[in-house]
Amino acid sequence: MSAKVRVESDGVRRLVTLARPEARNALDGEMLAALVEAFEQPPRGAERVAVLRAEGPAFCAGVDLKARLQEEAPLVGPSPVEAALHAVEGFPLPVVAIVAGDAIAGGCELALHCDFVVASTRASFGMSLAQIGLAPTWFLAKKLLEVAGPVAAREILLLGDPVPATQMHVWGMISRVSPPHRLEADSRAIVDRLAANAPLSLRAMKALLVRQMAFRDDLPHQDVDRLVDQARASEDAREGMAARLEKRPPSFRGR
Repeated sequence: MSAKVRVESDGVRRLVTLARPEARNALDGEMLAALVEAFEQPPRGAERVAVLRAEGPAFCAGVDLKARLQEEAPLVGPSPVEAALHAVEGFPLPVVAIVAGDAIAGGCELALHCDFVVASTRASFGMSLAQIGLAPTWFLAKKLLEVAGPVAAREILLLGDPVPATQMHVWGMISRVSPPHRLEADSRAIVDRLAANAPLSLRAMKALLVRQMAFRDDLPHQDVDRLVDQARASEDAREGMAARLEKRPPSFRGR
């Protein structure tokens, strides 16, 4: 297991912690592989619930842009983050995300693929891809539409601005918002309540919920995939990522 993703268990809870606070828990290849490993391992013994949390002021800043810019060829096909999100969503028991700080792009998706999201009132969520010349894959956009509905999904994707946790709660996209000093206690109350329920019932209901949400996977979307790959391979994408890292406005040229 990676030092950047800690996995512990107290018997009832599987605790998965993003532990790269110096990089705002940006997801590199090592972390993505560790997340897959952490959530593909079946529940052991008395485990009833998984908890996903993060060290430092940010929950997760998304995919590591420095690593992406160093890649020689543009990314084509499924995003590397998708395997990790599939593993989180498909974990047989409920997964609770505790979001104390910002969850951006892949970090936003990571939280939303959990069954419950309890966020601090200081946290923000966002999909800033349009602001750096990228676009989400079919799988990533599908999750936003499932959780947010068409109106909020358009605001989140097309504008790309961060959305306060309080607004995410109003839109019904996250379960709870708590003042920072109450976040751990409120999260623990949900975790303890889940752990008290019948484990076979939880497994059956989790499988039902995941299966019901999978129907959009079969819709034809090859043309959308081509547009996403075109954006990823564009000059604008490299300019947008570089500008974000250098903290300057990007200069997009539509090519």
